[in-house]
Amino acid sequence: MTEPVFPEGILSLERSADVPLAEQIYRGFRDAVRTGLLRSGTKLPSTRRLAASLNVGRNTVNTAYDLLQAEGVITVRTGAAPRITEGLVLEGVQAQRKVEASGLKLSQRGRTLSANLRGEGWAYRQGGLQPGAPALDLFPYEEWARSLRRAARLERSADLHYQNFAGLEALKRQIARHLAAERGVRADPHRILVTSSTQASLTMLSQVLTDPGDDVWLEEPGYLGARTAFSGAGLTIRPLPTDGEGADASKMAHLDQPPKLIYVTPSHHYPLGARMPLARRLMLLDVARTCGAVILEDDYDSEFLFEGRPVAALHGLADEGQVVYMGTFAKSLLPGLRIAYCVVPEVLVAPLTQTMRNIGCSANVQAQAALAHFMDCGAYQKHLKQIRPVYLERGTMLAGALRQRLGNRVEVAPLTGNVQLTVMFREPVNDIALAVAMQDRGFAVSPLSNCYLAEGGRPGLIVGFAGANARQIEEGVDALAGLLGTGHAH
Repeated sequence: MTEPVFPEGILSLERSADVPLAEQIYRGFRDAVRTGLLRSGTKLPSTRRLAASLNVGRNTVNTAYDLLQAEGVITVRTGAAPRITEGLVLEGVQAQRKVEASGLKLSQRGRTLSANLRGEGWAYRQGGLQPGAPALDLFPYEEWARSLRRAARLERSADLHYQNFAGLEALKRQIARHLAAERGVRADPHRILVTSSTQASLTMLSQVLTDPGDDVWLEEPGYLGARTAFSGAGLTIRPLPTDGEGADASKMAHLDQPPKLIYVTPSHHYPLGARMPLARRLMLLDVARTCGAVILEDDYDSEFLFEGRPVAALHGLADEGQVVYMGTFAKSLLPGLRIAYCVVPEVLVAPLTQTMRNIGCSANVQAQAALAHFMDCGAYQKHLKQIRPVYLERGTMLAGALRQRLGNRVEVAPLTGNVQLTVMFREPVNDIALAVAMQDRGFAVSPLSNCYLAEGGRPGLIVGFAGANARQIEEGVDALAGLLGTGHAH
């Protein structure tokens, strides 16, 4: 039988990595299908030929092929070459094919930027129990409308011209006051950059502070949006182990290559909720200082803490220039507001401001002016005071319903804050398939396994509660129990 021609560059093995070679081969093939490098029906090399080509044992390739076959990515028949399953189109490929059909072709960078890292068959949709969604039913629309009307009458016409790329000064002053009072972050307003989202902040910072191929440490499990930004910048992502006290930088001592960036959520680890204690924070700062890395501290939900005293931000413990602090108003106000911010070292203010002008990630000026007034008149703090006890009530209700309906089949992460809750399964579950089934029933939960860089992460679901009422919580947990009861996701 003639062996198929195998495209060059699809598989690149890193033999010194912690990820087993079989898993690297499996992920390489799966990503190649997702990005369109390998299309349905494509013949693959035999296990013998691929093992020889990659200089690995044949059992290693057999293991990778078994994983791919189990997921339905490839079809293996006796006496025939393995093939990418006929008709298989993974998320993200259809859009690329439409581009190619028009005579255009995405670059490799374009394929990386447009790749879906969320798992086959799962895509973002709105719905009940959506992670990260605030309580829109409790939003003070009248007070916000007054701030918007005031912003529409900006007296300084200069504010509406081509300037303020790094943010409106009035809003930066309000953010600085808020951070000093609530998070122990002392920042001159000049060092606050107002962006259109945390994703925009991460994309900008990763491109300005690193070069392609540089290492970045990312919590494992960790925020998928950060992984997307780092992948788009061409960085090598190293999983940073976490436990009940958050990220543990001491577990990275075996790596020879120092990171340029370290991304952490120390005040409330995403997605499992651990709070990093002082001793580990100091250790992380010491590790970063030793290797010359910049820490990206994502304080994404600092407004919501349900137990204990607020822990001061890592930024307040660090040397000048060691930490970039990031925050957002998406969880406390409206996701559609599209306003986030980062506090940067003085030396980075000028280059990052110019970068914001060059790549266009600034936030809308009138929205910034409205938010500045909303904060200045006390409406923001009043809103936070009103929604915190409601969020606690809804989170407690969700945690109780999950434990009551699912019992010892699940482990529910501690409810220490946030607008969402993570539930982990004690038995093998395809959480991506389960999330898709929940979406089909109107519940936009997210699979926990997507938060792991390595395959085989613990299955679970990230379930939002802040925007859900009692009926939605009950119906959502009922739907989940029903799906698990029918073995839908096994």
